[in-house]
Amino acid sequence: MLPEFYGSVYEPLETLSHVAAVTERIKLGTAILVAPLHVPVMLARRLATLDRFSGGWVIAGLGQGWQHVEFETANVPTGRKGARTEEFITAMRAAWGPDPVRHEGEFYRIAPSEVNPKPVQARVPVLLAANTPAAVKRAGRIADGLIPITSSAGELRGIVSTLRDAAREAGRDPGDLMVVNQVPWPTLVTREPIGEGRPFLGGSPRQVTEDLMAARESGATQVYLAGGQGLGLDEGLRAADVDRWLELLGEVIEEADRLGVRAP
Repeated sequence: MLPEFYGSVYEPLETLSHVAAVTERIKLGTAILVAPLHVPVMLARRLATLDRFSGGWVIAGLGQGWQHVEFETANVPTGRKGARTEEFITAMRAAWGPDPVRHEGEFYRIAPSEVNPKPVQARVPVLLAANTPAAVKRAGRIADGLIPITSSAGELRGIVSTLRDAAREAGRDPGDLMVVNQVPWPTLVTREPIGEGRPFLGGSPRQVTEDLMAARESGATQVYLAGGQGLGLDEGLRAADVDRWLELLGEVIEEADRLGVRAP
């Protein structure tokens, strides 16, 4: 059983298309799309379309999935999800490349085709959600970054170390990889400091900022905080909750700027 608010989760790419129409500078990422539940060439076209609408701000966050009921409902086999996801990325990148696009693999085949539109970006960043050593190493070999879920700066540091080692072994520059850290939810951002048992990246604006500093030192390039989960709600956000959440985030940003944590 899942929390009730999952019933109000919108489909991400349609939602981000709406966001692209009313924003100019923010990047548009997914955390995450379960890759094996999609078709590579079709998802490539949808992401490329969004990249066109937004002027080149798309980040494709993908994962291999874990809930067997999702795969059962989508009529997709659950076996060898890691290998299937790895080939999915190869096929999707082929679809973003020059025509005629072609791919011949174990799980997917693209007959020589014209696949359009192409994205604005020369290379749409593909980030993999991963925490297990094998999946983190896969991200280091083939992805443009990693989306881990960590409960401490120490855990994050270990995952980043594994990622960078795998990148070096694959002949890649670890410095080119993004690390967008998520926190387990619900994680509260509160007006007053939290004492014993405070979650990583949770608490008062000052406490969150101190954890942001630790996350950066551990190798994170970005930190992902989710509004509904961050407020600890069981349902979708209400207007007053959004206002309170944004106010607290504003205080986090002010504190982060004061301490020189936030990138310009």
